[in-house]
Amino acid sequence: MSSNTTPEIPQPEAARNFLVVCVSLTFCFVVYSMLIVAVPVYGLQLGASPVVLGAILSAQYLLPLLLAIPLGGVVTRYGGRSTLIAGAALMVVGLLSVHFWYGYPGLVLGQLLIGLAHLQMVLSAQTIISNLGTGPRLEKYFGWYATWLSGGQVIGPLLAGAILDAQPGVGPVFAVMAVFAFFAGAAAIFLTGQARERMAVKRGQVGFRAQWALMRANRGVQLSVLVTVLGMFALGVYGSYLPVYLESLAVTPVIIGVLVSLRAGVSMLVRPFMARVIAAAGGREATVLLSLGALAVGIGFLGLSEQVVWLGLLAVIVGIGSGFTQPLSMVILAESVDREKRSGALGMRLMANRAIHFLAPLMFGLVLEVGGFALAFGVSGLVIAGFLLFMKRAMQSSEAI
Repeated sequence: MSSNTTPEIPQPEAARNFLVVCVSLTFCFVVYSMLIVAVPVYGLQLGASPVVLGAILSAQYLLPLLLAIPLGGVVTRYGGRSTLIAGAALMVVGLLSVHFWYGYPGLVLGQLLIGLAHLQMVLSAQTIISNLGTGPRLEKYFGWYATWLSGGQVIGPLLAGAILDAQPGVGPVFAVMAVFAFFAGAAAIFLTGQARERMAVKRGQVGFRAQWALMRANRGVQLSVLVTVLGMFALGVYGSYLPVYLESLAVTPVIIGVLVSLRAGVSMLVRPFMARVIAAAGGREATVLLSLGALAVGIGFLGLSEQVVWLGLLAVIVGIGSGFTQPLSMVILAESVDREKRSGALGMRLMANRAIHFLAPLMFGLVLEVGGFALAFGVSGLVIAGFLLFMKRAMQSSEAI
C-alpha cells in the first residue's frame, strides 16, 4: 500500500466540510434515486422495449465512462468546492431539459447531462472526504458519508412514487428534482479551507496512462476497483430493472418506491457500524467477501417470486451487501495512494463504476428479452458469485492489503 500523506486538518474545519459535503450529496442522491423510479416509468409510457429501455438507462453512464479520469484532474486543479457547485448547475440543466422537452430526445439528453453532473459531484465529494483523515477515522467518515447518501436514496424513490401517483405524466417529477439539485449546489458554497485548495499537477500525473500504471502496480487500487465494479453491477441491475419487474407485476408506483427505498434504508442503517463490522469480521477483505456474497444471493433469487414479502426480504439482503461494498471500496483506495494522486485514482474507480453501470442494463436487457426476469436475475447473481470466488482465491494467494 502506498504511503498516506494526508496532512492533519483542524477538527472544526474537518467537521464543517464533512457536514456540508454530506448535505450537498444527500440532495444529489435524492435526485439520483428519484430517477431510478421516474426514468423507467417514463420510458414505459413512451412505449420503450426492454432493449430500448436498457439503452436509455445506460445513457446516463456514457459520458462518465469517457470523462471520469480527466475530471479527476479537473477536481485536483480547481478544488472540490468549485467542481461540486459546477456539477450541481449542470444537473439542474439536465433535469430541466427532460421536463421541458417531451419524448426520447429530451430524456436521452437529460440522462447524458445528469450522468456527467452526478459523476462530477460524487468525485468532488469523495476527494474532499478522502483528505479528512486516515485509518478507523477515515472508515467512520466514509461510513457516515455513505449513510447520508442512503438517506437520500430512501427519500427519493418514496417522493418520486408519491408524485407519480398524484400527477398525470412524469413532467412534474423532473421539475422537483431540479429544485433539489439547486439546493445541492447552494449547500456546497459553505465549503472552506482544504475543500477550496487547488493543486498544480502535470497531465502525466492524472491522465489515462498514469491511472493505468497505478492500476497495474497497486493492489489496493485493484481491490477497490473490483469491489466497486461488482457492487455497482448489482445495484445497476437492481435499480434499473426492479421497477420494471414490479411494473410488470402491476405493483403501484408507491409500492415500487417503498421496495426501492427499503434497500437504501437498510444500507443506511448498517453503514455507521462499518468500522465495528470490519473489526468483528477480521479485516476489510473478509468484510468485502461477506458483502459481495449477500449481493449475489439477493440479486440471484430476485426473479423467483412475485410475493412482495419475499421481494422485501431480498431487498434487505441487497441492502446489507451494498451498505458496505461502496464505502469499503473508497476507504481502500484512499489509503492506497498519495493525496496528489487521489482525485485521479477516484476518477478511475468511478470510470469503472460507470462502465459497469452502462453495461449492466444493456446485458440484463438482452438476457431479459431471451429468457425473462427469473433467468436474467439468476445469471446476474451467478456472475457476482463467480467473481467472488475468483477474488477469494486471489486474496488467499497474496499478501493481505
